[in-house]
Amino acid sequence: MDFGIIDLLKLFGSLGVFLYGMKLMSESLQKVAGDKMRNILSAMTSNRFLGVFTGVLITAIIQSSSATTVMVVSFVNAGLLNLVQSVGVIMGANIGTTITAWLISLLGFKVKISAFAYPLIGVCFPLLFSKNSRRKSWGELAIGFALVFIGLEELKGAVPAINDSALSFLAAYADNGIWSALLFLFIGTVLTIVIQSSSATMALTLVMCNNGWIEFDMAAAMVLGENIGTTITANMAAMVGNPSAKRTARIHLMFNVFGVIWVLLIFKYFLHGIESFMISSGGSSPFENVGSVPVALSIFHTTFNILNVLLLIWFAPFLVKISEKMVKRKSGEEEEFHLQHIGVGTFSTSELGILQAKKEIETYAQRSYKMFGKVKNLYAETKGKKIDKLLEKIEKYENANDDTEVEIANFLTKLSESELSKLGSNRIQAMFAAISDIESVSDCNFNLAKTIKRRNSKKVEFTKDMEGNIEQMFKHIDNAFDIMMLNLEKGYREADLDSAYKVENEINNFRNKLRKEHIKSVEKKGYQYLSGIIYSDLFSECEKLGDYIINVSEAIVEIRNN
Repeated sequence: MDFGIIDLLKLFGSLGVFLYGMKLMSESLQKVAGDKMRNILSAMTSNRFLGVFTGVLITAIIQSSSATTVMVVSFVNAGLLNLVQSVGVIMGANIGTTITAWLISLLGFKVKISAFAYPLIGVCFPLLFSKNSRRKSWGELAIGFALVFIGLEELKGAVPAINDSALSFLAAYADNGIWSALLFLFIGTVLTIVIQSSSATMALTLVMCNNGWIEFDMAAAMVLGENIGTTITANMAAMVGNPSAKRTARIHLMFNVFGVIWVLLIFKYFLHGIESFMISSGGSSPFENVGSVPVALSIFHTTFNILNVLLLIWFAPFLVKISEKMVKRKSGEEEEFHLQHIGVGTFSTSELGILQAKKEIETYAQRSYKMFGKVKNLYAETKGKKIDKLLEKIEKYENANDDTEVEIANFLTKLSESELSKLGSNRIQAMFAAISDIESVSDCNFNLAKTIKRRNSKKVEFTKDMEGNIEQMFKHIDNAFDIMMLNLEKGYREADLDSAYKVENEINNFRNKLRKEHIKSVEKKGYQYLSGIIYSDLFSECEKLGDYIINVSEAIVEIRNN
């Protein structure tokens, strides 16, 4: 077999064109769908059966079960889906991904679609230079579709021919019953892990079948291995994720592994069932006719996944319970300081990455709000040990928030390096501004805590009026926080700046009132000078805190005006 370095590079290059085409097609479809994709996913998962349909639909559209799984993980993290609902979507994604095999077997081998691919690229290439982001995404979609089949066409010619001795070598391992199936299952698993795409491995398997290099039964075993391989990739990505990400990945693994096990138990009979269906439908036996193997393999792939869903859909709550026992959530506040939404490996597209960042910023802001609650508790506390514990917690919040800002900023920087629409770019700029202001909110909280600590260490006492004024200022800040959190939750389209400005004016006016009263009290010696300084520092810092809070809402709303 004469196969040199140039041939090897050609093989890798054709596989790269195929993978890049799949990636481009998937990402552009998600850009075209945009918010609609997310709305479908969140609205059509009220029960696990609708979730299956949704998973099939989304995966069939974006042509990537991995992208669907990552999307599901982000929605579980965001609280838009629970784990039971996510099970249905993941099961549906397994069915949806079989569309790729059908496209390849029906078009890639039956029609010389690469002859139409180049003209398609020629027609759609000008769209890539369109200033309209939607038209540009449609152009990317068409070119991605063309590249998939160009890559497949090149792949068919680049895969090395196998001579008789090599065929004899393979044949020696193809007649050992279940052990042969396990060997080729292992090969399919390893190939999928190495290539990082079950679609690409499926394409390679179909090419080898079409050329008659492996038999139908061993190709089917490889397909089973590809189903396991794609879940291992997801679990590797979830290793750095939060418990929700890990549980979702574990459910995906359990679902596919169990499916492979029951199919292996009836493997021989299952394949003969496919053969009987092919013959009764007017086709030929995939064991006798090489040309019928790609379609038979697609039928096997689809039937296996559909039956696996029908079998396991009833056990979704049970799978969830097992995953919760496998991945236990940390107790207390220890986990609270971990990233909740963007620590799940890689994002599949910039659109999904923006959604993940948005949810992480909401969590970041919520933590700053909780920090303010600790500050209020510190202000009201009189017992020394509890004061020390609160101060320790507030300092822990401050350090965690500093680190969180850096982590989110790094993620946004990575996002900004990808190809973005104008709206996406504006959203990322707003997010950079928002996390900077949220970090400043945390700094103000910490400054308030230090001022309260100084009051306690100096044993300074406030008058009843001073106490009442500080408590009233705290209520204004609480209102400002509530509106900020609501605006972050509503997002870019529905955020309400009027309410935010109203509370901001109330804070400013109250600060001005307290400042005038403070000056008069100092002149009249209404309280001790040190008490006045600490009192002034507290209400002034609160006003500064209010400024940063409204800046967050302004950053979100600013997108509407661009």
